[in-house]
Amino acid sequence: MNYLAHLHLGGPQPGDLLGSLYGDFVKGPLQGRWPAEIEAGIRLHRQIDAFTDSHPLVLQAKSRFPSERRRYAGILIDLFFDHCLAANWADYSSEPLERFTQRVYRVLAAEPELPGKLAVIAPHMAAHDWLGSYREFEVLERVLANMSRRLSRPDGLAGGLAELEQLYEPLLQDFRDFYPALQQFARTA
Repeated sequence: MNYLAHLHLGGPQPGDLLGSLYGDFVKGPLQGRWPAEIEAGIRLHRQIDAFTDSHPLVLQAKSRFPSERRRYAGILIDLFFDHCLAANWADYSSEPLERFTQRVYRVLAAEPELPGKLAVIAPHMAAHDWLGSYREFEVLERVLANMSRRLSRPDGLAGGLAELEQLYEPLLQDFRDFYPALQQFARTA
């Protein structure tokens, strides 16, 4: 899952939200480096990733892509599932998406020492409402272009948006079938 889903699943408290994001920016053993609630959020983030990566519905979604795209299918699925969550937010949360994202941005702005690259991207995330913008499918093109620049093989995501567009309906159904199971997992992990 990508940023929005991790934040949604991680819990409502500031430490939960921070840990949900830190999971993408903090590697290796935790060992008391961060406050307990943030480390719990990082551990949950890692458990969510492991659950997601091995779940049959996610494997099914990845198999929908042509074989030459499978290496990058996980990236495309993570991004697309955040789009599905944002576009259908009211189906999964009673808190309006705009209120949720503004709360996340306030928590990030109030944290004086965000780890690594998160410290660099957090202000841009808030200024451009990255989390809320996932509602719009067209935004995925810009996100994929940015992701491509960070890959060792930047052409690996070329054409990915067109494939997501072609697979939109079956992938949306995969998301709808999978996300409630992921929510249940996150509540009990």
